[in-house]
Amino acid sequence: MLKKIHVRDARLGMYIQELCGSWMDHPFWHKSFELADPQDLKTLQTCGLREVWIDTGRGLDVGADAVVTTAEEQTKQTEQELQKVARGDNIAAIRVSMQEEVARARKLQEKSKAAVTSMFQEARMGNAIKVAEAAPLVDEINQSISRNPEAFLNIARLKNKDDYTYLHSVAVCALMIALGKQLGLSAGDIKDAGMAGLLHDVGKMMIPDDVLNKPGKLTDGEFEIIKTHPLRGWEILHISEGANHVALDVVLHHHERVDGTGYPEKISGDALTLFARMGAVCDVYDALTSNRCYKNGWEPSEALRKMAEWRNGHFDERIFHAFVKTIGIYPSGTLVRLKSGRLAIVLEQTEKSLLTPIVKAFFSTKSNEPTMPEIIDLTKSTDSIANIEVAEKWGLDMKQLTGF
Repeated sequence: MLKKIHVRDARLGMYIQELCGSWMDHPFWHKSFELADPQDLKTLQTCGLREVWIDTGRGLDVGADAVVTTAEEQTKQTEQELQKVARGDNIAAIRVSMQEEVARARKLQEKSKAAVTSMFQEARMGNAIKVAEAAPLVDEINQSISRNPEAFLNIARLKNKDDYTYLHSVAVCALMIALGKQLGLSAGDIKDAGMAGLLHDVGKMMIPDDVLNKPGKLTDGEFEIIKTHPLRGWEILHISEGANHVALDVVLHHHERVDGTGYPEKISGDALTLFARMGAVCDVYDALTSNRCYKNGWEPSEALRKMAEWRNGHFDERIFHAFVKTIGIYPSGTLVRLKSGRLAIVLEQTEKSLLTPIVKAFFSTKSNEPTMPEIIDLTKSTDSIANIEVAEKWGLDMKQLTGF
């Protein structure tokens, strides 16, 4: 049986099924493992994670006095939280279809990758970077997000382990812009948020590649080295022309948490600025949905639900709710089962409701065979989404289906 417990209740002999936190929040490589090493137990309880899932069928159970959440209870709680967000309004307007914007978004991603790679390489060589030169790039990403946020955000998810750091920065830039629009920030603040997202991980240029890209468990010492990248980034920007206080703030504080368990300064609550809270959400989402040298990324819907599960103490609730509205409860590319029994891929959001995106139905679960593809705008249909499905269960390749 799967149970979610606080890390203080973890003990040797338990089987850890899942760690409740972003991959940058802990030094463990494997998602699931037997807790057999006393040093691993100590690391687990001191690395900043609050909770873990254990499998009592493969290891020791928790004590009778521990607070436990079952998988069924967690699923219900998460869906209730997302449904609460869906009942709100203020969904971003879409000016052009995703299909219209995708071609421009692909070219812009390539242009962005080249610019960020060049800028970050200057930092790696110890040179001050020219922040102002990136401003036109941020403006172009802003324009793409204004036309249709999903096009560029979906393209920005396409990255491999070799170009992750550079394209992760581009993706966080786009997410910060889209989130800023959802929050109703001024044009100047949105531009500052985008620039901060573009620069937030520049400190990783000062981390040795064998540590940053290690395809295995980090030692405690290596994990501490990784955790220096916010301060190293702040030091780079501090001497760089054109970096304002928003960029300096986000680069230093994007790994802080509202409960004070983040790093490097362990600040919390009102001490965290709006931009730092935005950066925390955007950074985690893109990291979770990206393939890394040590782990394949989650599907957007899975990442969103995990973040909803961790949100207490980790993210600012208002910011997280706005982020959900930004990418949708069923993000583009999500595999869903319709109440009619058909499987469908979410194509893009609609302005009417987060619960009624445009989907492409292509498979019958009743006959267990493909059907003639049909584009359905759920705002105009009697059909609706019943639940999210796992592609592997049906032998489907999500990348082949979605192109993302």
